[in-house]
Amino acid sequence: MKAFYQLLGNTLLANVTNMTVWFALIFFTYLQTHSVTATSIISGIYLVANVVSGFWFGSLVDHYRKQTVMIISGFVSLVIYSIGFVLYVSFPAETWKDAASPILWVFVCLLLTGVMAGNIRSIALPTLVTLLIPEDSRDKANGLVGTTTGVIFLITSAISGFLVGHSGMYLVLILAMVVMAISLAHLWTMNIPEKEIIHLDGKPARVDIRGTFKVVSAIPGLLALIFFTTFNNFLGGVFMGLMDAYGLSLVSVQVWGVLWAVLSCGFIVGGLFIAKFGLGKKPLFAMFAADICIWIISSLFTIQPSIVLLCVGMFIYISVIPFIEAAEQTILQKVVPQDRQGRVFGFAHSVEMSASPLTTFMIGPVTELFFIPFMTTGAGVGLIGSWFGTGADRGIALVFTLTGIIGLVITLIAMNSKFYSLLSNRYAEESGNSNMELEPS
Repeated sequence: MKAFYQLLGNTLLANVTNMTVWFALIFFTYLQTHSVTATSIISGIYLVANVVSGFWFGSLVDHYRKQTVMIISGFVSLVIYSIGFVLYVSFPAETWKDAASPILWVFVCLLLTGVMAGNIRSIALPTLVTLLIPEDSRDKANGLVGTTTGVIFLITSAISGFLVGHSGMYLVLILAMVVMAISLAHLWTMNIPEKEIIHLDGKPARVDIRGTFKVVSAIPGLLALIFFTTFNNFLGGVFMGLMDAYGLSLVSVQVWGVLWAVLSCGFIVGGLFIAKFGLGKKPLFAMFAADICIWIISSLFTIQPSIVLLCVGMFIYISVIPFIEAAEQTILQKVVPQDRQGRVFGFAHSVEMSASPLTTFMIGPVTELFFIPFMTTGAGVGLIGSWFGTGADRGIALVFTLTGIIGLVITLIAMNSKFYSLLSNRYAEESGNSNMELEPS
């Protein structure tokens, strides 16, 4: 466990660095250019790269020592941030104010590459949980991973805006170089017990999408689980696209920023609960129960224009997310052969990440063109306006309520499907086999 705790601490350092650069880059670009289009393009590049890179990163994690892959990842980020710093101080301030400046976009793409290089940890870390943690404690370890993610989000939210407001990208990149160097030095000295890399197929390292798909398809119910999570993320994109607009209709931007910092502690609370109590013997049931909780909350927390109702609902929502993530990781760690876990986690990462951006881009225009008019001057005023409320904010709220209802219905259907039973039985079989292996002969 000592190696695992050290790895979590090292991941905290590296991911705070990468995420701070990412958020700061968005803030910096908008403050300099005042171009929403520019920030949208940056977000689009990042999301597409995140989706595409998962397959390749998964292959790297499986075909090479995980510690080596993470060291190379950190080194690439460090070199890129160093080049970015030199580029930043080499050009006058006016360079960064022009959204059409080639130098600006070279700078943006360079830093995005550095951030993307660090994302390999999100695939390597759950495979290292399999390697370092006894089987009956992996759910709790996955809970600690969720807690670490919450701490990273909290720190990043707190410092990104301050650093950019103080000196643009200057302090951001200095901090990135220093902290990444510390993370690399610590990771280099760690002793992660990886005896050897074993490949059952005996084939050279490559991006094996077809083989990975066969592995996923061969495990009853696993492909359905990944697509179910993808659909959940598709619906979750609604909240990514509209939550800030709804929150700002209730409170000032300053108050909303503070509230988000407090609400993000829900990740920590949920992760610590799992680390203490685990997920039980049926993580798939725990995952679906968490989904049911989330969609019920989503149906209700905007039913009236109340910041208290919104905050309570969002805190519960965010606290439950670690249960879903930890449950999926625990299931994959159990039913997927260890030599394929990197590729399967990479496959799941790419597929699941592809859904949220699509909804996020679509939901804004749909809400603005249909739901807001519906609750402002349309039929919705007469149908439900007397108790639901009217106005632009209630149009957004209606989208949240409908999303929650759709999510709840789909979850209940999926929970009663044959795929749920197949995967539950496969997990139980693997647990039984593991117990038999542990019994003395």
